[in-house]
Amino acid sequence: MKFAYYPGCSLESTAKEYDLSVRAVCQILGVGLEEIPDWNCCGASSGHCTNFRLSHALAGRNLALTERENLDLAVACPACYLRLKTTRHEARENARLREELPELIGMPYEAKFDVRHLLDIIYNDIQIEETRKRVKRPLAGLKLVSYYGCFLVRPPKVTHFDDPENPQSMDILMDALGADVLDWSSKVDCCGGSLSLTRRDIVVRLVSEIAAQARGVGAEAIVTACPLCMSNLESRQKPDGEKALPIFYFSELMGLAFGVSEAKGWFKKHLVNPVDLLASHGLL
Repeated sequence: MKFAYYPGCSLESTAKEYDLSVRAVCQILGVGLEEIPDWNCCGASSGHCTNFRLSHALAGRNLALTERENLDLAVACPACYLRLKTTRHEARENARLREELPELIGMPYEAKFDVRHLLDIIYNDIQIEETRKRVKRPLAGLKLVSYYGCFLVRPPKVTHFDDPENPQSMDILMDALGADVLDWSSKVDCCGGSLSLTRRDIVVRLVSEIAAQARGVGAEAIVTACPLCMSNLESRQKPDGEKALPIFYFSELMGLAFGVSEAKGWFKKHLVNPVDLLASHGLL
């Protein structure tokens, strides 16, 4: 199974541990990732709000480069995923954009190949039983809640991936790793991602409410698939005297459960150190 791969800006910088864990997990699962050559920023999160043609040109160029590889495109960042998926959707639905896009990007684009989030690929293409077979160190006793955020499953007319109000794929995946996955009401609440630098007060309130909901159901940590959510959830918690909840990328916990030796190094990049929590469950 082979896909073109778009890491995006975050996975090349502040979310490098996400990129490293994604690549390690995909190698174990037999998912080939071929990074598309000379990719550019997808335009998230401001490009689509400022200029319609520019937003689709930024995403369209990456899609056209992918089309040259004759592969569907795998994306790890939900914001990148949504921008790329939206441009492909619009190119297929909007005849005017479909005609203009090749001129905007200076290369042909026919929207022939799909854009897939890696969680979708692992859950639906690899399937849970195959993932379960790779587990060497079950995450037994680790109490988690899955946080999907705004972009991963919305809008459903574009993403076509999981339930937009009560998604289950990450929950089921974490359960397959042996974790104690808890149900909660904030799995698709907004963390205030686009306001992180401009309205910190709003972000602190939103993130603190999410963390409080997680604690309320007994969670010891939150699992996400989004670099921006990860940054907000780690840096904007105000736990009122309690320790901030550790946050994990789903791929990091997969790597840990699969016995990837490099996994401990990924956690050193976190703003909230999860090592004590993992050690308390005998996972490090």
